[in-house]
Parts: sequence; structure tokens; C-alpha cells
Amino acid sequence: MTPENNADAPANATRDPVVVTGAAGFIGARLASRLAGEGEKVVAVDERRHFDDRPEIAAIHREGAPELIIETGELMDWLRDSPRISGIIHLGACTDTTEYNETLLERTNTDYSRRLWEAAARLGAPFLYASSAAVYGDGSKGYDDRTPPEALTSLNPYGESKRRFDIWALNEGSKTPPPAWAGFRFFNVYGFGEAHKKKMSSVLYQAFVQILEQGEVRLFRSHREGIADGHQRRDFIHVEDVVDALAHTWRNGLPDGIYNLGTGRARTFLDLANAVFAAMDWEPRIRFIDTPAQIRPRYQYFTEARMDKLTESGYGASFTPLEEGAERYWKRLKEVMLTQGT
Repeated sequence: MTPENNADAPANATRDPVVVTGAAGFIGARLASRLAGEGEKVVAVDERRHFDDRPEIAAIHREGAPELIIETGELMDWLRDSPRISGIIHLGACTDTTEYNETLLERTNTDYSRRLWEAAARLGAPFLYASSAAVYGDGSKGYDDRTPPEALTSLNPYGESKRRFDIWALNEGSKTPPPAWAGFRFFNVYGFGEAHKKKMSSVLYQAFVQILEQGEVRLFRSHREGIADGHQRRDFIHVEDVVDALAHTWRNGLPDGIYNLGTGRARTFLDLANAVFAAMDWEPRIRFIDTPAQIRPRYQYFTEARMDKLTESGYGASFTPLEEGAERYWKRLKEVMLTQGT
């Protein structure tokens, strides 16, 4: 999705910098590091302190360091004064699904994304952004990225903030679009680099921690007739697969639009727990606990991305099986623990 003025440039030519927001976050750090390691000039946008106070993120950026770091609050001024960029990849947002301050979410997720879209359009730069599978709500209307977002109902303000931007992009934003754009609805992403997310980290990370601290994994009991304990299913996707898809889109482009990004195959939480125990070479020990009453009405029992639109648009990579992903994850976590002496 490089702009036309770079389209015919040789591979070793100097490119204008690509802006990556959320570059001290889980997915953003991996993508910024990947692009920098491949020779791109990366402008990393996030709270500056997080590049140092998150050990996993610091380790990731050592694999590919950005050329410039900009504070989130300074980005708009920088873009106004910047002579040229090759694009904006917007992965920064409030991702706390338990955040109920709708004003905060509207400002940080919806409005900020609009401003970046408009900046990309003004600068003639491609624009990629993170939507979320949370826009699908309880899944009663399916998980098809061809369904108009107006027809969907989110379960929480976070999902609603993402849904509103999707609607805006497809309607108002499309009247004055960037030269190329794509939004991605991430499903349940897991992998190295998410420890700072704490309660919002993946169930895999929480399972590793529970086993190390208590020797067992706790899973929510099913409160729905016909679904056994541990047989709730989610579409778990490894962070490297997400970065592969984003990097591919950045290099090669996709038709403008919004795409699901999952594996297209739901797996049970029992599958997940057993994969974690196998990766750690522990005997499985699983305990079921009641789902907290306050989240039961919004608890998702099934998610599975429809991936036809992305594959038909030219992306044909395979996705990492859950068991292999758990092994890779545990290997990286062990390396960090050995380095830190834990």
C-alpha cells in the first residue's frame, strides 16, 4: 500500500517514513519492529515511557528499532508539519472491553481515528487501522465482514466505539478517502508481548501465569444449556499471523474495505488449556469457576471469523495451529524469565 510516488522505486531506495500508532502496545510493537527490521523508516507513536517500562516491548524493539518515537499527544502537530509520509497504520486505542466511559472511548477510539483518516487523506498516504471483532456483539448476526456494521449490535462501549468508526469510514470517510485503506477486525489475538495488558491479556497468557503460580488453570463454567464446561469456543489467532497479514497488506495492498482477521476456526477453552499444559510439559489440572454474574449477559460463547473476503482478496497465508502457537509463546516467555532470573 505504498503511495504512487514510491511504487516504482527500487527495493533499496529510501522510502518516506510509515507512522505506526500503538507502537508500544501488543500488536503495534510487533509490526513496528517487523517493518523496521525489513528496512522501513518507522515513526513509532505511543506514550514514550512505555518503550522502556514494558520489558517485553523493549525486547521486541531490539529486534527492529524505530527511527523516531513520538508521543501520542504530539502526533497531530507532527503530521501537520511533516513534509511526507508513506502511510499511517493506526493500531493505538483504548482496548479495555470493561471500560464504560463512553466519552473517553468516543474521543480515543472513534474521533482520534477520524482525525488520522483525514490526515492520511490530506497527505495522500494509505491508511490501515484496527477495528475489532467486538463489533459483532453476541454473534447472533454472524461474524461476516460483508455484513453492514449498521446491522450489528455491540455488547459494550468498546465494541460500539469501533463499530461507529467502521460506519463512518464506509460512509462519511469514503467521500474523501486516503488513496488506499483497510480496516481489520482482530479476533482473539495471543502471543509474546501482551503482559502489560494484565486483565485484558489473552486467556493463554493468563493460563501460563496461573500454572506457574498455582499449578492449575481456571476456566469459566458454562451457564448455557447445551454447552459443556470448557466448550465455549473462540477464534484464537497468533500475533505473528496478525503481523504477517498487516505487513502483507502494507506491501501489496487489498481492495479498500474492512476485513476479519482470525483463523476461521473456533477452538474450545479446553483445547487452549490442554495446549498450554502440553507446551509447558505439565499434567493438565483444570478447575471450573462460575462466570461472574456481572459479565454473564455479555459473555461470548462462540466466535469464528468468516475469512472468505480476505482470502478472495488475495491473502492466502495459513494460520498457526493453537498447539504450535502455545509452544512458541512458552518458548519466548521462558527466555524472558531466564533473562530476568525468575
